[in-house]
Amino acid sequence: MHQVRRVTLQDVADRAGVSLTTASRVVNEGSRRVGPRLAQRVTQAVAELGYTANLQARAVATGQSTMVGVVVHDIADPYFSSIAAGLIEVADSRRLLVCMSSTAATEVAEREYVALMRAQRARAVILIGSRTDDTPAREALRAEVAAFARSGGRAVAVGQDLLGVDTVLPENAAGAEALARAMVALGHRRFAVLAGPRGLLTARDRLDGFRAGLAAWDVPLGRDQVIHGAFTRDGGYQAMSAVLAAGEPLPDCVFAVTDVMAMGALARLRADGLQVPADIALAGFDDIGPLRDVYPPLTTVRLPLTRMGEMAAELVLAEAGGGLPGAPRVIPVPGEVILRESTLPHPPAR
Repeated sequence: MHQVRRVTLQDVADRAGVSLTTASRVVNEGSRRVGPRLAQRVTQAVAELGYTANLQARAVATGQSTMVGVVVHDIADPYFSSIAAGLIEVADSRRLLVCMSSTAATEVAEREYVALMRAQRARAVILIGSRTDDTPAREALRAEVAAFARSGGRAVAVGQDLLGVDTVLPENAAGAEALARAMVALGHRRFAVLAGPRGLLTARDRLDGFRAGLAAWDVPLGRDQVIHGAFTRDGGYQAMSAVLAAGEPLPDCVFAVTDVMAMGALARLRADGLQVPADIALAGFDDIGPLRDVYPPLTTVRLPLTRMGEMAAELVLAEAGGGLPGAPRVIPVPGEVILRESTLPHPPAR
């Protein structure tokens, strides 16, 4: 049986009439360190021979592959896909391969993925999403991330600063607090919060921030006014159902801790024949892209999601030595309150 011979980099060098080192520089690093005439000869030889780099062999030789591992909790959620889009653009510009996994929002699943990336000799890993209150699982993830770093990889988190690595930190509590203050300033006094899953720190931070903003105006938020549910459209729909089932008086304003939940809540209100904001006001958090097609336009807290992904990629792909040893960099990302029609105040009673 005839076996097809694999074209090697030496074949490319021979065809171009250059040394193996010169061919390697052009193929692996671009033409920055090679003259344009030699680079053109190598590039032409690559095309004529149909050469493709042996990435597995390169990983063995260098100790690292061109792979960047990315973990998100729900790729269908525009929050995560927008952040991923930003980091993929940066990785593509550096000719790196992004290997993405959508895992459950648990440190156990994330730890398994980081271990897989270490076995694959990935260059970097980026963890996007909230930490949980499961301290033992979080510490196990932190240990696996540290092992990945000791093997020569780089790691970055987008979320809470709890893993001992460079972190892009959205200011969830501060953004929710500012939103609460703005809602009270509009005249709303009775509130309900669709608070997301129990144990998820992002949901907790946004709830705590919103409660603090109300407290600054001496507006209470009782336990029965906080409804937990999944970080999904259906989770928002079901949580809003619980608010409506509680009966009169309805809240003036409902805060969903993610825009995706808010979209589900809006659908539930329409199903019950309630108007937003005439009957009840509604606000979200994140300012995801699909909000452009939501009516009425939704009040929210804007995070620069795509830019957050770019920042994470730039941190993890930067040359080592950018920070002090043992002192990971933390980049806070403030949220901006965006007031839209969904929270217009009730007209005064005649």
